Amino acid sequence: MALTPIADGLFEVADGVAHLIGGRRKSDGRMVFPLPTGSEGGNYDAVRLSPEGRLWSFTVQRFRPKSPPYAGAEDDKSFQPYALGYVELPGEVIVESRIETDDFAALKIGAPMRLKLVPFRKAGGDVLAYAFEPVA
Repeated sequence: MALTPIADGLFEVADGVAHLIGGRRKSDGRMVFPLPTGSEGGNYDAVRLSPEGRLWSFTVQRFRPKSPPYAGAEDDKSFQPYALGYVELPGEVIVESRIETDDFAALKIGAPMRLKLVPFRKAGGDVLAYAFEPVA
């Protein structure tokens, strides 16, 4: 299966491990995610980010968002709550992400998290997005 990211240059898989691609600013070493593109992109070097970090903050989305860019359930009845959060990749950057879990009550600030690639629901199984999940 081809790994097609939802956005070009968002992630890559190396030795079977998924990594987000961030950028290190050439002038001062500041890390960002995602890697800037266009005219700003020349100011950054691509960096393969750590696939593991710690949950920095989170919330649970318990109602269907009303407008784009939300691309999930079409109606309130089929909507399933989901967790969103920030994962700190130590020494690199804090990444906003969906948090994949079936147990919202088990989420704790500081919990170890691991990157995973997930099918983007609106594009079938061919296009992948990223999420983090608690490390068991």
